[in-house]
Amino acid sequence: MTLGVIVAIANDDTKCYQEAMMRAVQIDTFGGPEVLRFVETDAPAPGPGQIQVEVRACGTNPADWVVREGALGGQLPQGTGFEIAGVVSALGEGVEGTAVGDRVFGNLFFGGTTSGAAEFAVLAHWGAIPDGMSFEQAAAIPMVAETAVRVLDEVGVAEGHTVFLNGGSGAVGQLATQIAVRRGARVIVTSGEAKEALMRELGAEVTRYGEGLEERVRALAPQGVDRVVDMGRGGVLPTLIALAGDPSRLVTISDFEHAAEFGVRASGREGTDFRLDAPQTVADAIAAGTLSLPVWRVEPWEKIAEVQEDIKSGTAKGKTVLRVSA
Repeated sequence: MTLGVIVAIANDDTKCYQEAMMRAVQIDTFGGPEVLRFVETDAPAPGPGQIQVEVRACGTNPADWVVREGALGGQLPQGTGFEIAGVVSALGEGVEGTAVGDRVFGNLFFGGTTSGAAEFAVLAHWGAIPDGMSFEQAAAIPMVAETAVRVLDEVGVAEGHTVFLNGGSGAVGQLATQIAVRRGARVIVTSGEAKEALMRELGAEVTRYGEGLEERVRALAPQGVDRVVDMGRGGVLPTLIALAGDPSRLVTISDFEHAAEFGVRASGREGTDFRLDAPQTVADAIAAGTLSLPVWRVEPWEKIAEVQEDIKSGTAKGKTVLRVSA
């Protein structure tokens, strides 16, 4: 990072940012892991209501390789990584309640810059990292927390419900399981053998993926289930509808391609009511020990291509966070 001069961002405002060059991971063309490259580029300046963050850690998600391969399109070049944790380095006009030097975390999906794998990023929505929580733990929270809370709310998971989480052993499913159990729901998830013990510890009943899924779930819940959240690979929406009894009791965050065909809500697209308050609530609960979101491994951000491929292959055993700086 090469720092330059201090530049005021408003004529009558004392807030300022450091004009700088920074390292960042950039995508110049869509494709495989080879398209990820480190570049020197301008550090982003915060606009009104935004903060600039010196990034210490960047969370990773399946969305990273999906974006990299071009599934969501967008103008090139672009960055990668949605979740960050770090230290406030500058304030945009009108920002109150946050000061330079504060430890914060946030989701870049909700405004700001589009690259968390960078030395600096800009956030439009953020939370305070609880005392005692590491940057790496905080960077694992924003996207997972918002998604888990949102999908449970969208299908109205409540006390007494039996909930089936298809593909529920990933990070979102792990957190959703705990939240649903805290609401008084019974949770059934699909999981591979490697995560079966963990999911049981979190309060779920576990069954396997693949052929015969409906029969296995009905063996656990003979009357069907009250609510279903689809987090797994596509192609099973008819089975999930049969288990739920009605498409209105089902939401998918993974099978956008077939959702409309079967009348299923696809959560996360335009028109979604995102839960911007969820990351802070979840972070505070993790700090208090009432929720858990383990970080499986922490890697230097130079390993970003390897990490994205691990996630895509399904070999990752949990949440991986990239360390951007000490």
